Amino acid sequence: MKTENIDIDFEKYETVIGLEVHAQLLTHTKAYCADPYFYGSEPNTQISPISLGHPGTLPKHNKQVIINAIKMGLACESEIARDQYYARKNYFYADLPKGYQITQDKTPICTGGYIEIKTKDGEPKKIGITRIHMEEDAGKSMHDQDVYDSLIDLNRAGVPLIEIVSEPEIKTGEEAYQYLTEVRKLVRYLDICDGNMEEGSLRCDANISVMLKGSKQFGTKIEVKNMNSMRNVQRAIDYEVKRQITALENGETLYMETRNFDAMKGITLTMRSKEGASDYRYFPEPDLPPLHISQAFIDSVKAQMPELPKALYQKFTETLGLSEYDAQVLTENKDLAAYFENILKHTGNTKAAANWLMVNIKGYLNDQAIHINDFVLQPAKIAEIISLIDTNKISNSAASQRLFPEMIKEHHKSALQIAEALNLLQESDENELQKWINEAIHKFPEKVAEYKSGKQSLLGLFMGEVMKASKGKADPKFATQLLKETLEK
Repeated sequence: MKTENIDIDFEKYETVIGLEVHAQLLTHTKAYCADPYFYGSEPNTQISPISLGHPGTLPKHNKQVIINAIKMGLACESEIARDQYYARKNYFYADLPKGYQITQDKTPICTGGYIEIKTKDGEPKKIGITRIHMEEDAGKSMHDQDVYDSLIDLNRAGVPLIEIVSEPEIKTGEEAYQYLTEVRKLVRYLDICDGNMEEGSLRCDANISVMLKGSKQFGTKIEVKNMNSMRNVQRAIDYEVKRQITALENGETLYMETRNFDAMKGITLTMRSKEGASDYRYFPEPDLPPLHISQAFIDSVKAQMPELPKALYQKFTETLGLSEYDAQVLTENKDLAAYFENILKHTGNTKAAANWLMVNIKGYLNDQAIHINDFVLQPAKIAEIISLIDTNKISNSAASQRLFPEMIKEHHKSALQIAEALNLLQESDENELQKWINEAIHKFPEKVAEYKSGKQSLLGLFMGEVMKASKGKADPKFATQLLKETLEK
C-alpha cells in the first residue's frame, strides 16, 4: 500500500460494499445433465459429452436445482418468479468447455428480500438482496501441478450454482463477515449447500468503493476475488478500504479493476483492469424451454423447509427463556439445535440442557473432531444425567468429570447404572452426613470459634473437609444446611 507522510482521516469516508456469493447446490447430478459430481474425485472422471458441450447434445432441467433455489428465496423472503427463462453468457476461458455458461440474465428466479445480520453494537440490520439466480459452474484451472503447464479439471463444469447478489448496503468488513456467516448458516439449514469455502462450494467476490460521507455519487468500484474463508473476506475488505482511502488522500486516481487477495501477506494485488462493463452477449438459451412455476409447487417446497435459525432463536429466547448468547450458539448449526430440542423432550431443565450441550458435548466434539450426528450419546442419555443432578443424586462436578466420560464408553448403560458402578451417588442420609460434619468440626476447634465470632467465610473450609471425608459423596446442598445448623448451636 503506497502511503505518504500525512495524517489520514479515515472516518470522513463512507464505504460501500456489495457481495456476490456463489453457492454450489447439493444435487445428485449436474445442473443440465446426468453427470455426478463429488468433491475430490480424480480429475476429468465426472464428465460427459453434454457437460463438455459436444455438438448435438442438449441440456435438460434439473428439478432439484429449482427446488433448492426456491428454498433460498423463501428463506430470504424474496419474490419467486413464476416464469423461468435461461440465457447464455458468452465468454472464453480455458476451463469453460462450451465457451458459454447457462445462466439467468433478465429473469432471476428470486428478487428482493434480505439477510439479517447483527452489527458491531448488537443491533439488527437488514442487508437487501438484489437477486438470486441459477447457473452452472466452470471447470477448474490448476497452475501448481506442473512446472511448465496449467492443467484443467472439468469435473466441476456444469455443477449447479445459485448466485446471491446483495445490495451495496454493507459498510464494513465485519458486516461482510456477519452477512456471509448468515448466508452459510441458511444454506446449511436448508441442506442446499455444504457451505465449505475451503472446498470452493461457497465462494464470494466483493465489490468495494469509498466516498466522502454525505456524497450522492458512489466511488470507483473495485472487485476483490480469491477469498477462501469468511475471515479472509473481512481481511481483504478491511485492507482494500484503507488502500483506496489512502490512494485518494494522496491524490491518486482509482480505476475499475479486479484484484486478488494474497492471504499470506494480507494485501490485494491487481489481476486485470476493467475499462467498462463486460459484454457477455447474453441471449436466450435456445435449448432449454421456459419453465413455469406454479404457486402450488412453491407451497410444496415451503412445506419441506425446516425451522430456520431466526425462528429458532426467537423460540429459544422468548419461549424457553435462554439468553441471547445461548440461543446464538445453539442455532449456529441445525443439527446442534435439533439435538438440543431432543434433550428437551426428556427434561424440563432448559438451562441445564443448553449448558451440557454448549460446554461438555461441544468440548468433546471439538476434541475428537467429530460432528454432533456422530456423537454416541442419545439426547435421552443427557437428560438422564441432568435428572441425577436435579434430584441431588450426583454432583455436577462428578457428572462432568467422571460420569459423562464413562457414559461415552458405556453408552448402552443408563446414567444411574454407571453412577452406581462408579460409586458417585451422593449421600443424603442425615446420620451419615452428621458423622462427617462432626469429624470436620473436631478437626478445627479454633476455626469453630472464629466462625461463631462472625467469620462466615470459614464455612467453605468445613465443607471442603466434609466432601473430603465423604469422598465427594455428600449432598452439598443438604450438607451445607446441616453444617450451618451444627456450627450455630
